Amino acid sequence: MMLPAIHVRELRKRFRHRPRTSKAAEWALAGVSFDVARGAIYGLLGPNGSGKSTLIRILSTLLFADGGEVRLLGYRLPDDQAQVRRLIGRVSVDAAFYKKLSARENLLYTALLYGLKPSVAERQALQALEQLGMEDHTLSIPLEEMSRGMQQKISIARALMINPPLLLLDEPTTGLDPKSRRDVQTFLEDLRRREGTTILLTTHDMAEAERLCARIGFLARGRLVAEGTAEGLKRQAEAETLDDAFIRLTGEKVLGGEEPAAPAKDA
Repeated sequence: MMLPAIHVRELRKRFRHRPRTSKAAEWALAGVSFDVARGAIYGLLGPNGSGKSTLIRILSTLLFADGGEVRLLGYRLPDDQAQVRRLIGRVSVDAAFYKKLSARENLLYTALLYGLKPSVAERQALQALEQLGMEDHTLSIPLEEMSRGMQQKISIARALMINPPLLLLDEPTTGLDPKSRRDVQTFLEDLRRREGTTILLTTHDMAEAERLCARIGFLARGRLVAEGTAEGLKRQAEAETLDDAFIRLTGEKVLGGEEPAAPAKDA
């Protein structure tokens, strides 16, 4: 039997507050377990504060877990994090760029970091941007002059420059206009079919999850409270919509408070 691309067991993460505060440490993840099959798109749905972004940061080697087991493409974290970093692409809702530089310059800088030839990297970037609905001339525009939707498409192209077998997407379409959102969703569907890329997607958008994801997990208060296909979750909750199923199975609305931020020194 083929091993899953993502294997997570009893994953735990707690953020410790500064000594001068009386508030106790909070569990951002309180024993999360799930698997993602190779070549599948898996969705994690939950309100802000449910632990989605914390989970993505652990899988992308930006945070250390406080307990549990994580294996990505057969490699174990944190022991094999150097190998994992070569195999993943990550896109976050707050992607960072050198805003004064053009899109082309940002992408070529990323290529240099990965040891890619500029000519090869530029060709791959242009192909990705074309599929995302962007025109070639936009590569010369400084990032600070681009809309958020255009910046997010550049972020996706950047993550795909090494053609990673595993893509971690943290709310990649949040704040995008409807056309940009459709462009990104169509691109992800084509990417999975064409390259067999495994994709883990966190989102607030129930329609997006239902369109893209073979399986969906409902995350609430740091726990995975339900998991299955969209239709299976609706049947389990005896609900007509995925949104209603989420509310019934978790007791929460999809939108909520802010997720605890990772302290700079304690995380």
